[in-house]
Amino acid sequence: MNEFHHFKNREDAGAQLARQLTDYANRDDVVVLALPRGGVPVAYQIATALHAPLDILLVRKLGLPGHEEYAMGAIASGGVRVLQTSVVQQMHVPPQVVQQVIDRETQEIERRELAYRGGRKPRSITGKTVILVDDGLATGATMRVAVESLKRHKPARVVVAVPVAAPDSRDMIAAEVDDVVCLSAPMMFRAVSEWYGHFDQTSDAEVQQLLEAARDPDDAETEREAEIATQFTR
Repeated sequence: MNEFHHFKNREDAGAQLARQLTDYANRDDVVVLALPRGGVPVAYQIATALHAPLDILLVRKLGLPGHEEYAMGAIASGGVRVLQTSVVQQMHVPPQVVQQVIDRETQEIERRELAYRGGRKPRSITGKTVILVDDGLATGATMRVAVESLKRHKPARVVVAVPVAAPDSRDMIAAEVDDVVCLSAPMMFRAVSEWYGHFDQTSDAEVQQLLEAARDPDDAETEREAEIATQFTR
């Protein structure tokens, strides 16, 4: 067990990460994006400390039929997909089965978008510095799809912030973004959960609460004004 960075919980990990990200505090070009669900409590601490807006980027693993924990790829909101073709070929997964999994996970992304955001539009990240947060990197496959999805929106800079990562996953992601802030990359990495004292699954309700708590009162005011204006123009 790594004595230097053993996190009490996701909140503790987020607070520690925030201390390494002070260069991004109080800037109007910074947006913090979390990978739900586990990345949200970490990102909430960062967004609060930096006085930056918080939003989510939804990514879903494409699980191998019958062995769902084993990824044959991943998809992100906005239709970005990465398929591990070697896995699909090796396991002889027919194209129609792959498509069924993609369709199912696309529906789940749409459900979560609605549940988490409550109908609010995603934040614009074009030309922004985006800090992309998760609670850890194991294979890095999910983060890789998130980064690819993000780049389609033309951010000015992409910074990945994670408390802990497998060293090779950290290096793979570092090659694709502007910066990686990672507190610990232990050689003896087996699972993200091992580096946390408390690692319960984050619930949908917790994600909703944190996103609501992170909302800027100005945003809510702007939304209300837009809603009133729409009513008058109907």
